[in-house]
Amino acid sequence: MTKDLVISALLMALRSRNYPTGVIVHSDRGSQYSSKDYKAILAKYNLLGSMSRKGDCWDNAVAESFFATIKKEYIYQTTFESREMAKLGIFDYIEAWYNRERMHSYLNYLSPCEFEQAYLDMVTEIRKQSKTLDSYSASGF
Repeated sequence: MTKDLVISALLMALRSRNYPTGVIVHSDRGSQYSSKDYKAILAKYNLLGSMSRKGDCWDNAVAESFFATIKKEYIYQTTFESREMAKLGIFDYIEAWYNRERMHSYLNYLSPCEFEQAYLDMVTEIRKQSKTLDSYSASGF
């Protein structure tokens, strides 16, 4: 894994989320994540870099769990005819199945997309209520 690969992946993620700021980006202690170029991307987009502690696998437990799941549910059960077919298949597994269809017990049996949408709906509602309270306070009550 090269720094160019992880920078490309990070930029793709940023584009797909309309370049959010203040987001925590967690990684292991690989040299690609401590490179000057990678850190420059974090700074440019106002992202908060987070690295696991040295020798502490528990810091990356979520990522390790995901990799174990994709291997068990898809990779070990599939024969790929080419590297390109593997890329397409893995992309499809993640984007079409894992994120949109697969229920996750940790997310109260919602898919990650459903969970994210419920969170965004909640934040929107809280902001609406906050604006209503602000306008109510500003009116002198």
